[in-house]
Amino acid sequence: MERRFERNPLRELPDGTVTRVFPFHVSLEGLESKVLCREEADYDAFVKIICVCARRKNVVLVIYTVVSNHAHCIILATSQVAADSFVNEIKKMFSMYFNKKYNDISVLKGTDAKAIFLDTDNYVRNAIAYVVRNALDNGAKNVQEYKWTGFRAAFCYGTTPASTKVRRVSGLSRREVRQVMHTGDKLDDVKWLIDDADELEPVSFCDWRYVESAFKHDQSFFLRLIGCVNTAEMNAKLVYAPRVRRTDAELLLTANEISQRWFELNVSQLTIEKKARLMKYVSHSNKTTVSQMARIFELKMDTVLHILGNNR
Repeated sequence: MERRFERNPLRELPDGTVTRVFPFHVSLEGLESKVLCREEADYDAFVKIICVCARRKNVVLVIYTVVSNHAHCIILATSQVAADSFVNEIKKMFSMYFNKKYNDISVLKGTDAKAIFLDTDNYVRNAIAYVVRNALDNGAKNVQEYKWTGFRAAFCYGTTPASTKVRRVSGLSRREVRQVMHTGDKLDDVKWLIDDADELEPVSFCDWRYVESAFKHDQSFFLRLIGCVNTAEMNAKLVYAPRVRRTDAELLLTANEISQRWFELNVSQLTIEKKARLMKYVSHSNKTTVSQMARIFELKMDTVLHILGNNR
């Protein structure tokens, strides 16, 4: 009997601990006027930066796509706080890379990167398909041949192509790590592989098992959804809608409307347990801050951080 897809599975994190994790879509958008990847080496660096940042911030990378002016990925993280920390680390690390190469310190300044919690199985599937579909929607003719995506990690039985010669990143010298991986981090414990062009093999660092399980181990299901996913709808859900920051009055009105539907009470009348449940939903679907959540839900900031950071 086929096992049911576990949206929030137990996973071993980069630091070796095993714990329950939750899926998030991460986007670095809003860069229409700035080309981040000007040549092949920049795409390669962006992928490696995503990989290194996932290790630094102790999250699991599921799948990704990097195009000329933005990137998307799906990660598994222990909390919204961990997912947000991963996003900020990417901005920091890629900015350092870009500034060193092109003498531009403002490349990601003002960029509204976001990690959005994926709270249903269908949401996860559509988000994964949307991430891969970005390659096609940005000029790639065939996603199988687009190098800067984790697509080829899925449905390959955990192996690299027989024709591909690979070597372990853990075997690189410290000097090679800096040159090839763009980091001074010590990487002698990673399982990552690079090919003879020094490009990372996705199967060695992406959680391809999660993708395959999400699509019921059916590759044709995966390919069909990539072909038919509604990119306009997913853009609205994952990219643009979360970027609109609303006033306290507007957000309180929305929170009260949801609270009335769920509990037939206004936010101010809820117990702490019900506030916690509603707060998670509101924070995932709106661009907001801890301080704004504290005001809306009439709680201390430490309480909000505890609810959003530890109890997801």
